[in-house]
Amino acid sequence: MYSHVMFGSNDLAKSKIYYDATFGVLGAAPGVYPMEDRLFYTHNGGMFLAVKPIDGKPACHANGGTVGIAMDSPEQVDAWHAAGVANGGTTCEDPPGWRDGAFGKMYLAYLRDPDGNKWCALHRPA
Repeated sequence: MYSHVMFGSNDLAKSKIYYDATFGVLGAAPGVYPMEDRLFYTHNGGMFLAVKPIDGKPACHANGGTVGIAMDSPEQVDAWHAAGVANGGTTCEDPPGWRDGAFGKMYLAYLRDPDGNKWCALHRPA
């Protein structure tokens, strides 16, 4: 359904440190700059971009918006969360852990990246 996810960034160098660490937990290669104001990541057929806004205005996050990433295990969720916190991210919502939801039991962790965008790491048991 999705071709890519793109977030605005006010500091691509900070974004690169954060995303290299959190996407690295998934096995993704470090981000590349094919253009001066664009930071690209590709992994398992997905693409993520952190970009300087084209209109020249400051980047800001969406209130209520979240991007979820599928994880292989609770341990990978915890490693992703730790990498994010150690590299400029901030914990939001509850601490990493199991939750019961409308779609069953899930292991979740939430972070905001250095620009305030909200991410969720999610593992569903078999």
